[in-house]
Amino acid sequence: MPETHSEPAGYPTLSPAKLPRRLAAIVYDGLLLIGVLMVASALAWGLVAMLLGSAAVALNNPLRGNPFFQTYLLLVCFFFYGGFWVWGGQTLGMRAWRLRITRRDGRGISWSQALLRFLTASLWLMPFYLHPLFHVSVVTSVWIGLAVLLFLLALRAPDRVSETALVVLPRPRQAG
Repeated sequence: MPETHSEPAGYPTLSPAKLPRRLAAIVYDGLLLIGVLMVASALAWGLVAMLLGSAAVALNNPLRGNPFFQTYLLLVCFFFYGGFWVWGGQTLGMRAWRLRITRRDGRGISWSQALLRFLTASLWLMPFYLHPLFHVSVVTSVWIGLAVLLFLLALRAPDRVSETALVVLPRPRQAG
């Protein structure tokens, strides 16, 4: 029997999102996140250039491999997703594909649930960090990462770990 999600009284029962719809929202949000990360990186580069001077930044790349910069970008990603999930239950990609994150009782999710969801969903990035240790190519890491992503989504691991549900919203009624 398919898993269903119940809403508070007076709301229709919503069904869990299928893999193709989840992937479509991920692609859409990924494109938006690239823009956000570009702006965040530009701000960091501007701050570093202000503090160290543009000549020092031009001579050596102080942000390459910098764990503080990497942590900063990770936090930007978390607050991008977490903010949308906690305030409204939808990223822009999820809105386009009529998806919403809720607790299993239909209420909005908490920051701790958003963090668990984000960390679990981020496991697909591990091959990119581990590829130097195992001496595999970046291309191989990409394929392994995508396989892990599909596996996580097929198992609904972020939903299970964070005790949330990604549901499909009904189509809006047309006036007329």
